[in-house]
Amino acid sequence: MSTNDDRNIYRSPLAARYAGRRMAHIFSDAFKFGTWRKLWIALAESQRELGLDITEEQIAQMKQAAGQINYEEAERIEHEIRHDVMAHVRAFGQQCPAAKGIIHLGATSCFVADNTELIQIHEGLKVLRAKLARTIDRLARFAADYRDLPTLAFTHYQPAQPTTVGKRACLWAQDFVIDLEEIATRLDRLRFRGVKGTTGTQASFLALFDRDEGKVLRLEQMVAKRMGFDEVFPVTGQTYPRKIDSQVLAATSGIAQSASKMATDIRLLQNMKEIEEPFGRKQVGSSAMAYKRNPMRSERICALARFVIAAAQNPAMTAATQWFERTLDDSANRRLALAESFLATDAVLNLCLNVTDGLVVYPAQIERRLRENLPFMATEDIMMAAVQAGGDRQELHERIRVHSQETARAIKEEGKDNDLLERLAADPAFEAVHHLLDEMTDPTRFVGRAPSQVTEFIAHVVEPIRTKYRDDLQESEEERIRV
Repeated sequence: MSTNDDRNIYRSPLAARYAGRRMAHIFSDAFKFGTWRKLWIALAESQRELGLDITEEQIAQMKQAAGQINYEEAERIEHEIRHDVMAHVRAFGQQCPAAKGIIHLGATSCFVADNTELIQIHEGLKVLRAKLARTIDRLARFAADYRDLPTLAFTHYQPAQPTTVGKRACLWAQDFVIDLEEIATRLDRLRFRGVKGTTGTQASFLALFDRDEGKVLRLEQMVAKRMGFDEVFPVTGQTYPRKIDSQVLAATSGIAQSASKMATDIRLLQNMKEIEEPFGRKQVGSSAMAYKRNPMRSERICALARFVIAAAQNPAMTAATQWFERTLDDSANRRLALAESFLATDAVLNLCLNVTDGLVVYPAQIERRLRENLPFMATEDIMMAAVQAGGDRQELHERIRVHSQETARAIKEEGKDNDLLERLAADPAFEAVHHLLDEMTDPTRFVGRAPSQVTEFIAHVVEPIRTKYRDDLQESEEERIRV
């Protein structure tokens, strides 16, 4: 609950309004500084096991104080010395005086800062992976329900050969599948920075262990294992490669691109009154126009997605402008770029889950629009059937051209309904196929293999995802978004 003082300062709406609690916690001070202390304990424990003069009492004191972070004292010290890591080293030392002299032994600031950020990235990617799997599952369920429902397809936003509502949903889902694969790849390839020292040479640790390189290598492996990593970057400068941030935020940008494309389609469909996003019973669409049902969730997806896509440029520029082993111009930028991108992507996926779980379809409106356009699309089949019944192709083609042009003119200039079939039925040249006109304009004749493609996509693409991520498919509390 906010206090009056909280309302006097800016708070990021990503944490306060949009992102889920889990993602907001991953990038919180509690998670960050708590992980710093876990890293210092893991380092001390590993150093003790490898023979350094560190006692069980010192480690016990560190563990006892680990969850009781004295933030005010750390902030006071940082204000004085202008160094956040050393401020927390000193504040931690005050709480475990026996261990004061061995906290952060041999390490540089990036030992806690960078390794913590890699842990945050790892945990954040797992949250996104789970929500992507749920989004794909829900879209697949929607696609299965509307597998066979014909709908007008568009190219260039002009009427084109029909598809089905389910097939269109599979297009949305396929984009998210590509994103899921990319997130899984980033997780599989993510490494720990490790115990590398000031410029990545491990010189300080080599000195601590009397130049025993074997112990230094074992130290790094032991700390990484304690922090949940199997792999460590073989070489670094002072920081882990900033290229990692660029790759990770390219993946979050990909999610945003997929979500924005889907949400844009839904916004267009809602204008056409064919499909709508969920709309609460007491939801207000407009302060002035009480009748409106605005696609506000889909619009919010597009708005936040635009932010994520733009933010992906930041780490690319940072990676490109690092000097030698490290420059500090990355730090302030990354505090914003990493956290805000993850929180915004999390918010986007929460909205996607909410929207895909309650899409409303209006089959009668879909059929009406389809019927308005199908006569034009059916003319080739009608002409060929008339030719097979003995008609002259060139004469039939000219008659269809004239009827089509006149029908289009009447629709555009006079607002009339499409009466092309009635015109053809009244034309003696098409008398032989009059009884076939209704059959030849059946929408299911024009959707090709769309229904089968839905079935195949779900069976071959979605079902393996459902099996692999079965534990992630249940609704979470944070999906109940603020609208």
